[in-house]
Amino acid sequence: MLLRVGELAKRCGLTVRTLHHYDAIGLLAPSARSDSGYRLYNRNDIARLHQIQALRRFGLSLANIGDVLANPGTHLSSIVDQQIRMLDCQIAQSTTLRERLVQLQGQLQRGEEPELAGWLTTLEMMNMYDKYFTKEEQKRFPLLSTAENSTVAEWAELVQSVQQAMETKVPPQSPAALALAKCWMTMLMRDSHGDPRLLAKLNMMHFNEPAAQAQTGVTLEIIAYVQQAYAETKYAIYQEYLSPAEMIFLRKNYIRGTSKFPALIAEVFQHMEDGVSPDDPRMHQLALRWMEVVRSYVGDDPGTQVKLREAMAQHPELLEGSGIDQRLLGYVRQAMSQLKPH
Repeated sequence: MLLRVGELAKRCGLTVRTLHHYDAIGLLAPSARSDSGYRLYNRNDIARLHQIQALRRFGLSLANIGDVLANPGTHLSSIVDQQIRMLDCQIAQSTTLRERLVQLQGQLQRGEEPELAGWLTTLEMMNMYDKYFTKEEQKRFPLLSTAENSTVAEWAELVQSVQQAMETKVPPQSPAALALAKCWMTMLMRDSHGDPRLLAKLNMMHFNEPAAQAQTGVTLEIIAYVQQAYAETKYAIYQEYLSPAEMIFLRKNYIRGTSKFPALIAEVFQHMEDGVSPDDPRMHQLALRWMEVVRSYVGDDPGTQVKLREAMAQHPELLEGSGIDQRLLGYVRQAMSQLKPH
């Protein structure tokens, strides 16, 4: 039995264009052609199409379906894992939506009339937090609460103080600005439990989401001011070890260079938590990136790099606010020691 493409499409509930696409990508090629050039499908082709349709209902992409049909035992396990994770995510999102609807329903049943603008803002913030943080991370990080609490109030007060310092043109090098920056970093490490993964995600959210800036008041200008003031606390230590020329280079490149660290530190921390060996190739790549970041604000002179390491050894406070502790630093240095010299 041979079916032309139109007949097969009609029987399977597909379009002719879809079958043409399957043929073009090599997923389902007809076994024969008529004298006029029409595609003709035999029983085996039809059976394969049924398999494709079944896998599509399973949620697989066409590329993954091609892999499964070509190597049934090789790819299916990892693809099933991927689908389970996707479904878990969908279930979590549906559960969250239900919780929010129940909350809204409760307000309405109690006769409360939630202000639409406020409700939508809260819903927007919740959705944004879901985009960057898991539910467990949101529970651990009180700063992400959409309800009023002491942590949120404390941060609002600090943000207002920094904003006022900026408006009155308090220099980032001044003792007042340094005190604000130290308080900022102390609270940030306290509320994130020193977890660099949370710090990296928070950093990404504030840089990418104007809504987060508007809601929290933590604008890019405030972040830049705090970074500059906090950097001054580091410069005061580094200048004891570096020459004037080295300090000029450091001051020029430090903030831009260290801004690349949060995401990198989070990756390293995750590998460390997962028990990845320092001599694993994945850690070699991260160690190379780490060295590249350091060189971006210290320079390529090995002598300057030695001075930097000496300063860090003598002043552990240089690591404060970075998400780096001695355990993580030792892990990175072990990975660096495994690198082959060029």
